Amino acid sequence: MTEATNYIKWIRSKVGHDLIFLNFAGGIICNERNEVLLQRRGDSDQWGFPGGAMELGESAEETAIREIYEETGLKVKAEHLIGVYTKYYHQYSSGDRAQTISFFFQCKHIQGELTIDGNETLELRYFSHNELPQLFAQQHQDAYEDWLSGKFGVCR
Repeated sequence: MTEATNYIKWIRSKVGHDLIFLNFAGGIICNERNEVLLQRRGDSDQWGFPGGAMELGESAEETAIREIYEETGLKVKAEHLIGVYTKYYHQYSSGDRAQTISFFFQCKHIQGELTIDGNETLELRYFSHNELPQLFAQQHQDAYEDWLSGKFGVCR
């Protein structure tokens, strides 16, 4: 169990299902054909960009790098911030509610091979822009559209 999981369990033990802030970070990674890497997630069986919850003491960039490695097996360098996505709400199947704040980075693959753990990650696949599936969360869709249009440093 990661510190982030422990933190979320700890804070939930105090507030129950009440609406709280949760912070996440992830990245958009392209291959040599400019296709984007998506992860079919174990928690929802839907597609999204690799990333996850911040741990106490971590920066957003450190979170994105760690989470991408844990979920894909790829070591990446965060090249720059695409944006910070702050006005999004999610209700989890447990009944927990959160305003999610997500930091998205454009990342470059520097080492490692794609690895699927069968738990957090069910499938990894590169998609061309014209075959991208529906993404599981609106902030992923918004980050993708901002990245695709060349925007950086966005704050929504």
